[in-house]
Amino acid sequence: QVQLVESGGGLVQAGASLRLSCAASTYTFSNYAMAWFRQAPGKEREFVTAISRSGGSTGYAGSVQGRFSISRDNANNTVYLQMNSLKPEDTAVYYCAAAPGYTPSRVYTRRYEYRYWGQGTQVTVSS
Repeated sequence: QVQLVESGGGLVQAGASLRLSCAASTYTFSNYAMAWFRQAPGKEREFVTAISRSGGSTGYAGSVQGRFSISRDNANNTVYLQMNSLKPEDTAVYYCAAAPGYTPSRVYTRRYEYRYWGQGTQVTVSS
């Protein structure tokens, strides 16, 4: 069982930056590929970005490519999401997720591939 706790959300103006953190309670954090998903009101949860077990491979949704950056610190069981140039359409609840990763360099982008989920943190971007 892996517990994930997100933090760092808040209310910002368009163009601002935020950094989200996700702390994992597991002794085997490096065995999990990680990702961030988001869900806006009335919409389905969507993929934002993912990172491989090793941290050497990443993937991004087209809507955040070039603005968001995912990273991980395996020594401290934490994954980060750096969000720059935020837009009102980035407003959503952001969820951290963990997937058992059998291949160290593989990135997983589908919801069903993720076994563990955090409770989410709200990000609101005003225009």
